[in-house]
Amino acid sequence: YLYHVTNDHQRYMEMQVDVRRHHTAPEMTSELEYMIIRRNRQLRNESRDPGTKVRGPLGTELTLEEAMRRHAFDVWAHEQDLRTTLGRPGNLDSPGAHVARDVLLGELPAVVAERADAPRSSAVVFDVHGPVEFLRTIRVDIQGRGTLESSPALGPAATLTLDWETYFRLACGRVTPQAAQDRIKTEGDPDLTAAILRHFTVTP
Repeated sequence: YLYHVTNDHQRYMEMQVDVRRHHTAPEMTSELEYMIIRRNRQLRNESRDPGTKVRGPLGTELTLEEAMRRHAFDVWAHEQDLRTTLGRPGNLDSPGAHVARDVLLGELPAVVAERADAPRSSAVVFDVHGPVEFLRTIRVDIQGRGTLESSPALGPAATLTLDWETYFRLACGRVTPQAAQDRIKTEGDPDLTAAILRHFTVTP
């Protein structure tokens, strides 16, 4: 029984892992090497428009550009998983890291405005430092919709300051807010910051 598999999307993702559980390390690495060769050839020959609709996971449809961005994000996130497991940190500021930043920031308005239910006409600031640095504001309008802005807010309802590694590990569900609390500085409404951190994971 796999305790971490709790929904259909996770079951779908786990199937590819499950069929390889009995594979040896050389079998796994040779399959990966072969896949990289195939994918590189595929990308070199890619001539479709970035807006072309392609099939996504679980029967969804998305643009080729979105699919490529999502793949780059997935590969970088899993590279970080392997680096963490092997104790070999690195590539925290690679091109893949910047793609990951943009993917995760794209999810932030929903985290703050919808899931954490931030007050209307308020702002929440995220101040992230380290190999990838950024300062972003989520503004929640009178209708309760959140938008991502790069300008700082005066008098935000809450501010969260944390390092890049903690940010992406929280957003990817690799660490809990409790386990990372000594690396997160929060200011403002404590209920709001707690709700944001509780709903911070955006990966399935």
